[in-house]
Amino acid sequence: MLASRFTSRSPSLRSDRPLSDEQIRSVAPSIFAEAAHESRSARYTYIPTIEVLSGLRREGFEPFMACQTRVRHESKREHTKHMIRLRHADQITGSEANEIILLNSHDGTSSYQMLAGMFRFVCSNGMVCGETAGDIRVRHNGDVVGEVIEGAFQVLESFEQADAQREAMQALTVNPGEQAAFARAALALKYDQEDGAAPVTESQVLMPRRFEDRRDDLWTTFNRVQENLVKGGLQGRNRTGRATTTRPVNGIDQNVKLNRALWVLAEEMRRLKG
Repeated sequence: MLASRFTSRSPSLRSDRPLSDEQIRSVAPSIFAEAAHESRSARYTYIPTIEVLSGLRREGFEPFMACQTRVRHESKREHTKHMIRLRHADQITGSEANEIILLNSHDGTSSYQMLAGMFRFVCSNGMVCGETAGDIRVRHNGDVVGEVIEGAFQVLESFEQADAQREAMQALTVNPGEQAAFARAALALKYDQEDGAAPVTESQVLMPRRFEDRRDDLWTTFNRVQENLVKGGLQGRNRTGRATTTRPVNGIDQNVKLNRALWVLAEEMRRLKG
């Protein structure tokens, strides 16, 4: 079943089946830009993202999610920063799927960047692996398509390490005090302490949204916190004491930054306890 969400910040589309070009174009037209933005100089090597995507498809990678950033100036809508999350045919197994995250733009705001990610089917939520896994940047010059495809396979190789980290987190039990400490640190990552206390509590971001998440291992704790912070919808109080509801993290940059920081936090806790 197709799962789609159109947001005011980053229109996005995710499906349980590979996305077609028509589906991708409906939310991320910048992926199909036919030229670089007029602000780019002659030294800027323009390679359409769709050409890179076609090359990755030939190598067995398929897109399951696409989005682009919201722009203030309509002239940049066809060239703005976009993100595609892909899976290789060999990686679509189990309760989680490893994903390659491809970031790019055609207006100079982003180089080609590839990150390692993981998708958890039970909550339909995508994570970004931490600094220990694949992170590859490709500048807009030279054989961009070839470099991106080579980089995709490098990220694919890094999944062995990411899987090992996930399995180690699953094997590690964290007590209520440790869970609260993790949640407190996670809140500090998302909310600026100089602006006052976070609008929600540690217990709220630790609250499971489904029965199978009522476990005390580090992986499940991490997933509960990540889902609650990224998806939002929690009732709380702002710094003036007024009732508020936390917003989802829809922006591409904000989502990637928070997700990576949470993964690193979970991995550091695993190392300290292990």
